[in-house]
Amino acid sequence: MKDRIVTLKKTARLAGLLYLLLAITAIYGFFYVSPKIRVSGDTVATARNMIAHELLFRSSIATDLISNVLFVAVILLLYRLFRQVDEHLAKLMAALVAVAIPVALLGGALKITALGIIKGDMDSFQSMQMQQLAETFIRLGSYSGQIITIFWGLWLLPLGLLVYRSVFIPRVLGILLIINGFGYMVSSLTFILFPEYLASVSKITFPTYFIGEIPFIFWLLIVGVRDHLSITIIAETDTQVELKRERQEEPVH
Repeated sequence: MKDRIVTLKKTARLAGLLYLLLAITAIYGFFYVSPKIRVSGDTVATARNMIAHELLFRSSIATDLISNVLFVAVILLLYRLFRQVDEHLAKLMAALVAVAIPVALLGGALKITALGIIKGDMDSFQSMQMQQLAETFIRLGSYSGQIITIFWGLWLLPLGLLVYRSVFIPRVLGILLIINGFGYMVSSLTFILFPEYLASVSKITFPTYFIGEIPFIFWLLIVGVRDHLSITIIAETDTQVELKRERQEEPVH
């Protein structure tokens, strides 16, 4: 029993560490690179910034790739941590992330394509055609980022429920994760349905991006799981496994 609690704690802390690295890479691209490159409503100025700060722009694509690799590792560790709480919810959580990652990688490919066009890799195009085509890819990259936000919200809902149902992590963190998830979803749906209100809605939803994931990350990293309460979930899991084994071993009449 003690060894299993230690394993559970190590899994939680490793998940917290990788989740923290994931958050740092995401913050780098969103808060540092994006304001230096993107000019809202002006794709020409954005294109100029992409050329003027090409290495910076490429570094954000690289960190996006790294963050998605980290995301895969994090979701596998969280699945291992919470599957004993509710395996179906844990699988749903992992599936939502699995759907989102290819869309995120596509966004990076669109950014690289736009940069190549702006730099004149397609010499057969006239300058105006190149500018219009690059503008299209820049917009597509931006739109994919907005749409994928709904998945960043959706996966937090089963995660929040898993945290809430677990006994080894405070329930309040589960509630905050669910609020965090709804914040992402509302922002994404506003962009799709009522884009003219996105700026106003973002002022409300933006603070919710930090109230769930950040405390959860540091809880995993510092505390991991609460030892005395982990015994309960392990005991319940053992009981369920034993009952399932007994049913399978019952003779068929």
